Amino acid sequence: MLKAKKLSGKFISLLIASVVIIALLIVAIATGGVNALVPCPDCAGAECETCGGATQVIGSFWALLPPIIAIGLALITKEVFSSLFIGIVSGAILAAGGNFTGTVDNVVTTGLTSAVADTAGIFVFLVELGILVALVNKAGGSKAFGDWAEKHVKTKVGAALCTFALGVLIFIDDYFNCLTVGSVMRPVTDKHKISRSKLAFLIDATAAPICMIAPISSWAAAVSQYAADGQGLNLFVAAIPMNFYSILTLVFVVALILMKFDFGPMKQHELNAQNGDLFSGAKISLNDAGEPNSRGKVLDLILPIVVLLVSSVFALIYVGGFFGVDAWGGTDFKGDFIGAFGNTDATIALPWGGIITLVVTIAYMCIRKVVSFKEAMDALPQGFIAMVPAIFILTFATALKNMTGELGAKYFVGAMMNNFPDTLSKFLPAVIFIVACVLAFATGTSWGTFGILIPIVTAMFDAGDPLFVLGVSACLAGAVCGDHCSPISDTTIMSSAGAECEHLNHVSTQIPYAMFVAIVSFVCYIIAGFIPNALIMLPLSIVIMVGALFVLKYIVTKKEQPKVDAKE
Repeated sequence: MLKAKKLSGKFISLLIASVVIIALLIVAIATGGVNALVPCPDCAGAECETCGGATQVIGSFWALLPPIIAIGLALITKEVFSSLFIGIVSGAILAAGGNFTGTVDNVVTTGLTSAVADTAGIFVFLVELGILVALVNKAGGSKAFGDWAEKHVKTKVGAALCTFALGVLIFIDDYFNCLTVGSVMRPVTDKHKISRSKLAFLIDATAAPICMIAPISSWAAAVSQYAADGQGLNLFVAAIPMNFYSILTLVFVVALILMKFDFGPMKQHELNAQNGDLFSGAKISLNDAGEPNSRGKVLDLILPIVVLLVSSVFALIYVGGFFGVDAWGGTDFKGDFIGAFGNTDATIALPWGGIITLVVTIAYMCIRKVVSFKEAMDALPQGFIAMVPAIFILTFATALKNMTGELGAKYFVGAMMNNFPDTLSKFLPAVIFIVACVLAFATGTSWGTFGILIPIVTAMFDAGDPLFVLGVSACLAGAVCGDHCSPISDTTIMSSAGAECEHLNHVSTQIPYAMFVAIVSFVCYIIAGFIPNALIMLPLSIVIMVGALFVLKYIVTKKEQPKVDAKE
């Protein structure tokens, strides 16, 4: 009864909030309150290709309102799907100028249809990984690895460090990282009573940051394509040493593990895990693959992962044109490994890597007779069902991102950045970091964020200016930070899926950690504006991070001490 009342309360609060928000949007549009704010920057009346004369909210702060609504509702009501959908509808109303038919068309076409088209390749890859996990579990590979880890990984610190190390080793792609690390390490972290929220954080804290500082990764490729001609990968590499958020997040994770320290909501989740509740009351309904094969070996887990890694790298450079012709018919990168990596498309390549891995894995397991062909075929629907929640959230999150783009968030951000006073240029990297954080948080995409900001940032500085590379670093760092905090981020969603953790549990426990690193990074960018030297700033930033953690631990411990004394 109590649970029913709790669910009813969430539903009512979500319903009331949704009705009020949509009503306000309709009233604002009908009265001209919204339209009068900011004209479309490309507006030429009814002939305007950007807005068609239908609305003038494009390029204003209103473009960021739909994701703010979705994120706010999700955090308040803990209902992800409905909150995201309300955000999509809000954006559709704004884009259609309050027109009902236009709103429906925007929801279906610009939102959901485009979202499915944009992420179809990732959906396929998710299902392939779900199938692979089901196969490995059925063959007994995960159980064998868990038994091995139980003998060799003796402590909770060791289990957390192993998770971190595996995340660092898989630097090719963040999606690949999230799902692979989660499936491999879940048995180990469960045995050592590490909460699923903490596992999701460890996955998320290594996925995007390590990809952002690895020259050979899908993220390096994405940054390269957004940079001006002739800069590309060189600019990405030059920006690595002062990408404070990415580097300091890795330092933060290691320090937190070694210090055996947690704070914020994560501390309660870890206490719950010690008492046997790994999910903090929000257990995911998992797909049961049946009893694992008792003859499973660690190799039954390791081999599929190695094959997946090798085949994914092969597919990425193949699509990029390393072997002759790329996916778009070009031949510019034949024999050029780095160039092909910069020219690739992960949404095309990763599904191919997954298909190759599945074929090899099924053949191997059938030959070993740890899985029959029928059991291998049964894993197909099991893998799909396991990934349905992640696919739904990713679809809605991508639709919301598309709606934000349709409303011209880039115009608003570009105007704000270009109007920054020249007299405060030393503080500009710190401002760029904050702007990137906010934009990535609101849109749920780090790639989209640096796609918008890199051209703006590179145009703000001369190539020889020391602040040029620092500004790009701040842009990339802020994009990762906002991505970490956002409930609608694809990487955050994948981390929850990899850890099999309730999504909003992951978000609520990770935000305080991400914000702590963000504050330290912001301070470092202020200092770096006056000392734009990586040889000085990188070690200094690490010292500041570790020092800040010790101070926080002292404050938290001292605050809790009177409670302990009182109980005694």
